[in-house]
Amino acid sequence: MSKQKDEKTNVCRVLDSKKIEYALHTYEPDATMSGEEIAVTLGEDPEKVFKTLVTQGKSGAYYVFVVPVKAELDLKKAAKASGEKAVSMIRQKDLLPLTGYVHGGCSPVGMRKQFPTFIHESASGFERIFVSAGKVGFQIELSPADLISVTGCVPADIV
Repeated sequence: MSKQKDEKTNVCRVLDSKKIEYALHTYEPDATMSGEEIAVTLGEDPEKVFKTLVTQGKSGAYYVFVVPVKAELDLKKAAKASGEKAVSMIRQKDLLPLTGYVHGGCSPVGMRKQFPTFIHESASGFERIFVSAGKVGFQIELSPADLISVTGCVPADIV
């Protein structure tokens, strides 16, 4: 852990403002780290560590999907969950202007605009889960219920 532990991200500020309990975890980022490697670095089960993926539907609307780091988003299931005919991943270069977050640091909490958000149904099986804290090298640990309350995300079968 580094001295960055004292640094607050926008995600922390949002959670603080809503009086949601969380723990901030930091790690030394490496551009080649996978989500599973981040989970191992944190000493956590990869099933409890989630990544945030942003898609665009055929209608042009944007959707956010939160899935375990070792899982792949099933685009057909994602389309069904969002009520779209099809969804596709947005281009990496569009992520920052759309969400305010960079690749590897995208969080479902505190995006520039709140998009319809879905979380894999496995999250509810854990007391606490991890999602990005909005910056590479930072993860937030919180209860799935608190994440759902702050983002309005809907549990769904999306992997």
